[in-house]
Amino acid sequence: MSTLSPPTTSPCIKVCVIEPASGWCLGCGRTIEEIMAWGSLNEGDRLTVMAGLPERMSALAAGQEAS
Repeated sequence: MSTLSPPTTSPCIKVCVIEPASGWCLGCGRTIEEIMAWGSLNEGDRLTVMAGLPERMSALAAGQEAS
C-alpha cells in the first residue's frame, strides 16, 4: 500500500518573469535562487520564504526596488 504525500506548498502562479531591478519574480515574489531551491526546501523553510512575499509583491506593485 502506498501513501500519498501532501502537495508541496508553493506561491507559484505560473507567471515566471524576473524583474531586473529587484531580482524578484513578478508572479510570486521569489528570487531565482529561491525558485531553484524550492524543491529541496523543507516545508518550514518554504513557509519562511512565503511569509516575506506579500511585502515583496507590494513593493513590486509600488515600483520600488529591493532594499
